[in-house]
Amino acid sequence: MSKSKATFAFLSTLILMGCSSEGTLTSQGVIVNRSACPAVAIPAATGDITLFSPENSRDADAIDVVANITNVRSTCNDVGDNITSNITFDVQARRRDGSGARDVVLPYFAVVVQGGTNIVSKSVSNVGIHFADGQQRASTSGSASGNINRAALTLPADIQRQVTRERKPGDADAAVDPLANPEVRDAVRRVSFEVLVGFQLTQDQLAYNATR
Repeated sequence: MSKSKATFAFLSTLILMGCSSEGTLTSQGVIVNRSACPAVAIPAATGDITLFSPENSRDADAIDVVANITNVRSTCNDVGDNITSNITFDVQARRRDGSGARDVVLPYFAVVVQGGTNIVSKSVSNVGIHFADGQQRASTSGSASGNINRAALTLPADIQRQVTRERKPGDADAAVDPLANPEVRDAVRRVSFEVLVGFQLTQDQLAYNATR
C-alpha cells in the first residue's frame, strides 16, 4: 500500500469510528530528554471543510461555506497519574452569499493516538459560526482535551537507560542515535502519544479534501 493510500485509510478509520523527544547538548556529551506531554496536530485533509449547495454537487460555483482550523495551541498538565492536554483553536469561515444572518454548525473531533496508528480515545463536539447580515467572513474559537495515563508513557527500564544514557565525546557510540536500534525505536513509539484535532468529515468530504 502506498503512503498516500495508507494515510487515507487511517484517516477514514479516524473519521468513522507522542511523546516528543529532544537532544540537549552539554559539555559532557548529549543527554536525551523526553517530555510527558503529547504532541498536538491537525491530521492531513481534516483541517478544512467545504459545504456545497446543492449538497451533492462538487462544482466550484456550488461552494457554499468554507472553513478551516488554525492557530492550534495547547497547554499541558503533567502532574499526577493522568497527563491532560488542553487545546484551543480558531475557526475561520467564509460563505458565498452574504445576504441575511446565518448560523453554521460544524462538527470537530479530538482523538488521542498511540504509536502513530492506535486510537486510544475520541470525542466529537460542535463549533458554531455566526454570519451577520451582509457578512461573508466570520470566525470563532473551539477547544478540546486529551487525557493519557502516565503509566502508558513509561519506557521499560532497560530501554530508558539506553535512551537517557549520557554519551561523552570519544565513546564508541557517541554519535549513534539510540532510536537507530529497532527495539528502542519500537518501544519509544509505543509510549509516544499525539492529540489530533480536525473537522469530523463525512467520507465524501474526506475524499474531496484528499483528492483536490
